[in-house]
Amino acid sequence: MDEIGKRKKDHLDITTTGDAGYGKTTGFERYDFIHDALPEVDFDQVTCESRLLNRWFGFPLFISSMTGGHREATPVNAIIAAFCERYNLPFGVGSQRIMLEDPSTRSSFSIVRKEAPSAFIAANIGGAQLAGGMDNGQVDMLTESIRADAIIVHLNPLQELRQKDGDRRFSGIREGIRSLVSDVQVPVIVKETGAGLSESVISQLIDCGVSAFDVAGAGGTSWGRVENIRNGAGDRHFTDDWGIPTVDCLLASRELVKDRCELIASGGIRDSVDVAKSLCLGAVMAATAQPVIKAIHEGGYDGLEAMFLQWEDDFRTILCLLGCERPSDLDMIHLRRVQGR
Repeated sequence: MDEIGKRKKDHLDITTTGDAGYGKTTGFERYDFIHDALPEVDFDQVTCESRLLNRWFGFPLFISSMTGGHREATPVNAIIAAFCERYNLPFGVGSQRIMLEDPSTRSSFSIVRKEAPSAFIAANIGGAQLAGGMDNGQVDMLTESIRADAIIVHLNPLQELRQKDGDRRFSGIREGIRSLVSDVQVPVIVKETGAGLSESVISQLIDCGVSAFDVAGAGGTSWGRVENIRNGAGDRHFTDDWGIPTVDCLLASRELVKDRCELIASGGIRDSVDVAKSLCLGAVMAATAQPVIKAIHEGGYDGLEAMFLQWEDDFRTILCLLGCERPSDLDMIHLRRVQGR
């Protein structure tokens, strides 16, 4: 296994152990729902259908990018793809950078379209690979391998700086994103990898024509911690807890993106309570990876399906108890700030 493939496998192994979490929280615990004792909605009326990038999905959950680029990722990707095809959920493959360097890894990504012929699938490339521009042939390779419906550009300076032989040059990424937006025919989504997108960064990239932002805030998996573990660090390092909590990312940008683009909430999304609070705080969809990978590791497709069906039932219950018929009804009016938090 080459170095990039080994790194991808290490990432999966470490993130499923539960040892790579932030010390700080997402911020969701600061808010509680305002119970509606007179909801005036029947449970059977409640729908989970949600809209993102002009497409309807069965539930407001985006399966986040994580896997790809090594042999053991292929069956995981196949399970996720088949699952998303059945339940009409969007998902993104892991970073496809390795495909540009080793075309033999293509099958670990292309399997997703074989298993999910009609699902919404997003390609994925790092912002650092866009600095200075990426030629159209490379972009076509990434998108055509999975017949991508969108392209995710992930920003991960913290992870790169803690990674041995990681990227150290970050100038030119913004213009690289601007060029990508103008060159491709599919929407471009920009996401962090867990340290959060600030209002300033989102503002700059709205001007570049980005269609959606996954805030990927702090509070879930710490990719600084992941790389520190890979480097053999025992004690915690300040970079383990570097980042903007997910809730703070949402609150800072909810008004900024209105009628201009869309917000996806990720970073510590661990259940339907987090999904619902995310939508109240301005996101149109939540995203998660760690619970999905963990469910697959423990129970395969059946484990993932059982997790999802529980989330779906819980989410419908939350909507009903708030007097909402659909996810788009959720707003800040359904939350109250918990005193002392």
